[in-house]
Amino acid sequence: MRQWTTFRFGREQFAVMSEDAPRLTVPTLTPAEQQVLELLLSGASNADIAKKRKTAVRTVANQVASLFRKYGVGSRAELAARLST
Repeated sequence: MRQWTTFRFGREQFAVMSEDAPRLTVPTLTPAEQQVLELLLSGASNADIAKKRKTAVRTVANQVASLFRKYGVGSRAELAARLST
């Protein structure tokens, strides 16, 4: 939502516009993606996640790539930053 405010400073009049920050939409995650996300955010590597979930490393890599797409990020650090806001 845009809001306008005007004010005077001396003989000058100013207008300031502000907008609400865009809201982060939360994507729908599969149960597997939710587990991978939790482990990923705890600092686990793909190999660690695969071992813990008893899946292939390639499967985890695909799930991590899917998380990146869903959140619109390109790295684990970006994902962590996106979820911390």
